Amino acid sequence: MDIKPIRKEADYDQALRRVEELWNFPEGSPESDELDILTTLIEAYEREHYPIDLPDPIKAIKFRLEQKGKDFRALIGVIGQRTRVYEVMRGRRRLSLNMIRNLHDKLDIPAEVLIQPAPRGRKVGVSRRGTSLRRKGLRKSATQTA
Repeated sequence: MDIKPIRKEADYDQALRRVEELWNFPEGSPESDELDILTTLIEAYEREHYPIDLPDPIKAIKFRLEQKGKDFRALIGVIGQRTRVYEVMRGRRRLSLNMIRNLHDKLDIPAEVLIQPAPRGRKVGVSRRGTSLRRKGLRKSATQTA
């Protein structure tokens, strides 16, 4: 057993090949011990060189609902009433602390995922001006066709 730190990509590739060789050895053998040590070193290298970003909170909620075979209606009572659920799921309202707690407790979504701020570019809040313009536009088009 000749184990060295993983410092470069070549060391990483070599460690991965060695793990493949050791994979089927019985538990408690010297090869199994070598496998445990190598996987720890590989995990440390990957954590530093290949970090994985946390998913968007809304995408995480949608994914968990999909896993459970449910739709947005399952969130009524967890996030709030029906309108609140749709505001949150469409990105118009941010998750509150109580919503985060409920989602964590009832859907087992990690709090770290839910606590993240909304991504930039997502509109949070509804503009009354934009709504009134849409209404006027609908009125104009309705009167023009009549």
